[in-house]
Amino acid sequence: MLISNSNKIMDAITLDNITKTYNKGAVLAVDKATFSVTEGEMFGLIGPDGAGKTSIFRVLTTLLLPDGGSGTVAGFDIVKEYKEIRNCIGYMPGKFSLYQDLSVEENLKFFATIFDTSIEENYDLIKDIYVQIEPFKTRRAGKLSGGMKQKLALCCALIHKPKVLFLDEPTTGVDAVSRVEFWDMLKRLKSQGITILVSTPYMDEAILCDRIALIQGGKILSVDSPENTVKKYPGKMYAVHSLNMHQLLKDLRSYPDTLSCFTFGDSMHLTFKEDNDDSVEKLTTYLADKGQKDVEIKNIPAGIEDYFIKISETTHE
Repeated sequence: MLISNSNKIMDAITLDNITKTYNKGAVLAVDKATFSVTEGEMFGLIGPDGAGKTSIFRVLTTLLLPDGGSGTVAGFDIVKEYKEIRNCIGYMPGKFSLYQDLSVEENLKFFATIFDTSIEENYDLIKDIYVQIEPFKTRRAGKLSGGMKQKLALCCALIHKPKVLFLDEPTTGVDAVSRVEFWDMLKRLKSQGITILVSTPYMDEAILCDRIALIQGGKILSVDSPENTVKKYPGKMYAVHSLNMHQLLKDLRSYPDTLSCFTFGDSMHLTFKEDNDDSVEKLTTYLADKGQKDVEIKNIPAGIEDYFIKISETTHE
């Protein structure tokens, strides 16, 4: 946590009922969002496209003014002290926004110059990342692969040694191997004391954060650690599989004791209204009567996506 001169403990990022609208109030993008991020924490903002993640990032990085509420970054007010915030944060937007016609090295030098520093001065901070793109330092940024573009963008966001790093969906559109490499890099940055706020639509990335906020329709639905988030799922979760998966979904949703059922990978995730000792046996008989073949029903631990779907349904009821 950040500690002021008065020894008062503060958070690295705070949002208090932040609201953001567009089209003269016709579109509510962020609806009274409230959460905080402690210094040195890797905090994930998890939700689908259009949930309000980017709007929150733009408000916190002082690119947009909120329509309501208040917030701070590194102890500075997001409205009154925007200049101080811009000097102490790194921001990597979802869309690649570096200069496509400049080379890798030229982009990095340009951003270092803006913050009155140099590549050499903060090289230790970006070394592990930069060595992977250094062989292509004379190549134009626009000619890099998706994974290399993300690494260059991260280097540029780090070159001035920011206190807080904002990463808006940094792995969207990147191949699976590059995604893993990128999160490994984030872990190393966290170990150096940098506070990281990262947004992602991928639930498998959520478990890599210290804490997560689930967001849907501009509303913060839950804030907790990934482990505690999963524990909040009510009841037992079952994975159901058969030869005819398309019909299986219809059969499960028409089953009288089904509370919820949705497709998840190569199976259906199901919860019962009343989970009794004979619930699985009764369901097996029901599905056999429906003509389902090779039915498998297994009790499984619920995941973050299961809880997200559940809490989203509850919120809209």
